[in-house]
Amino acid sequence: MTILVFLGPRAGIIVWWLYNPTRWDRLFGSFIWPVLGFIFAPWTTLMYVAVGLGGVRGIDWIWIALGVFADVAMYAGGGYGNRSRGQQYMSRYA
Repeated sequence: MTILVFLGPRAGIIVWWLYNPTRWDRLFGSFIWPVLGFIFAPWTTLMYVAVGLGGVRGIDWIWIALGVFADVAMYAGGGYGNRSRGQQYMSRYA
């Protein structure tokens, strides 16, 4: 599991789905939600699969919130890291 964290959440989703597809089938009614989670919110999807089998209750919401936070930080960090590119583009073409 630790190696999957370093490979990224999408690799973790693929390996976990290959290792235990019945868990994913019980959690999601169709393939649409896991695919959307794979594309847009991989950390949240992993957290939901980790804690959602018996229903999300109590402290499980904290884990899902951490997944949401990780997804937001992933997208915001990419924007923050590339902020100088936007400024260069604006100064060049403005």
